[in-house]
Amino acid sequence: QVQLVESGGGLVQAGGSLRVSCAASGRTFSNYHMAWFRQAPGKEREFVASISGNGRWTYNVDSVKGRFTISRDNSKNTVYLQMNSLKPEDTAVYYCAAKLGSQAVTPPLYENWGQGTQVTVSS
Repeated sequence: QVQLVESGGGLVQAGGSLRVSCAASGRTFSNYHMAWFRQAPGKEREFVASISGNGRWTYNVDSVKGRFTISRDNSKNTVYLQMNSLKPEDTAVYYCAAKLGSQAVTPPLYENWGQGTQVTVSS
């Protein structure tokens, strides 16, 4: 079990950058695969990116490739999502999630969720 708290959301102009963070409690952070999901009004929660426990492997969806980068610092129990070249379509609540075992893109497979942080991109 791990508790997650997101931060770093806000309002940004199209083309700008933002980095959101997820701080985790506990002493076994490196055992968890971590992921970022997002949910826009009227839409289903969708997978964005994930990273393995040791940071060796990352995976992200085509819509954000070349713009978003997921990373983690296990010494700080923190996972990050660097978002560049932001578009209005990126506007959503961004959630971090954790699971033991292998990577997954299905929300029900994740055991721990944060409260989310709002990212709004204006045109």
